[in-house]
Amino acid sequence: MTVPTLLRQVAAVRTADGALIHAVVDGSDDAPVTLVLAHGWTLAQAAWDDVAELLTPRVAAGELRLIRYDQRGHGRSTWGRYADDVAELSIDQLGEDLGTLIDELAPSGPVVLGGHSMGGMTIMCLAAALPELFGERVTGVALVSTSAGDLAPAGKNLAERLQLKLAPGMVTVAIGGARAFERVRQLLPPTHPRHQKLVRELLYGADATDEMVVTGAEIMHASTVRAFAAFYPALGQHDKRSELEALTNVPVEILVGDSDKLTPKRHSRQLAEALPGARLQIVPRSGHMLPQEGAPLVAEAIERLLTAAAAGRSAA
Repeated sequence: MTVPTLLRQVAAVRTADGALIHAVVDGSDDAPVTLVLAHGWTLAQAAWDDVAELLTPRVAAGELRLIRYDQRGHGRSTWGRYADDVAELSIDQLGEDLGTLIDELAPSGPVVLGGHSMGGMTIMCLAAALPELFGERVTGVALVSTSAGDLAPAGKNLAERLQLKLAPGMVTVAIGGARAFERVRQLLPPTHPRHQKLVRELLYGADATDEMVVTGAEIMHASTVRAFAAFYPALGQHDKRSELEALTNVPVEILVGDSDKLTPKRHSRQLAEALPGARLQIVPRSGHMLPQEGAPLVAEAIERLLTAAAAGRSAA
């Protein structure tokens, strides 16, 4: 089997506050459509590798330009103004980062966005802040294993009330003791059976292979304790349930695993109710890591968006 040759560029996009957002760009600048993929909490652009591989024929044929990037504070991207203090860190900041990335790396032509978990929330924040982009520049959106809000504990029982009360302090302790936490993590690497068991139970469904679990565990293990702790309260504060109108201007694909424990399927159903034109797929025997577990389905959903985007450009 011949492996297609791809044009690949590596970019570092500087944000207004000085953060450097690391991105990998596959494909020609004159491709008719650009796809930008945003990853989730404590992951990195590698979380999209399985989907990207399935889209490689489109890239090689000159039909698609594919951008994967590391979110702020993840992978090879830096923290910017949050390097010393993460108190004001929000998912809205990630939405602003995505807007900057589009301006710098895809300044013209139709753009399709795909977001997994926190990456989907990032897209929602961009849509709330810059609704004029959607329908003009952004022509399609895939929301994978994500939520528009209501992720914080409700405080209905003692455990949830304690979690709400202690969370800010826990973040401070975790960040302050990051080096100690990192040393502890080294004692339980992704190759350890107990580590893999924990990751499988939390993030994967019944049909996930051992290879998927190990790969996901390795990506997460490469993230820092600081990224884990800093973004935890930001995820709980994320709420765009009343600010999704811009997404009604473009085709939207929503996918979620039926056994997702982090963003359970009720969140995707709420999104589908708010976006009545969206297509919702609940994937059986799958957990939170759908870009791995359900890569063919995710790729098919994105390809529908890409085809619609290319058709719209041709009609124009």
